[in-house]
Amino acid sequence: MQQKCLKTKDNLWVLYNGNEYVVGLTEAAQSDLGKVTFASLPKTGQVFKQGMPLVEVEAEKAVQEFPAPLTGTISSVNEKALENIDVLNDEDEMNAWLVAFKDVDATEFDEL
Repeated sequence: MQQKCLKTKDNLWVLYNGNEYVVGLTEAAQSDLGKVTFASLPKTGQVFKQGMPLVEVEAEKAVQEFPAPLTGTISSVNEKALENIDVLNDEDEMNAWLVAFKDVDATEFDEL
């Protein structure tokens, strides 16, 4: 299975890597928010339904809540971002990942 990356209307990217669905901030989200100063990430094992509040990001220009782009279980969170929030300000948006999901309905991903 090849990797596939889609973007949501909420300025998140979702990458299916063949194992899990990784979610992060797009360059557009980073630009809209300005420098990220804090992110409230869920805990591994939490279950989300598509559209439920997933993460809250505080930044220079705004505080924004991002909804879960998929229904599934959190399989991992970006621990580096919890230790050093500047990771979410990286120019390479793939480094600005927030969480990863498992147990996802693939049709939800295809409909993003």
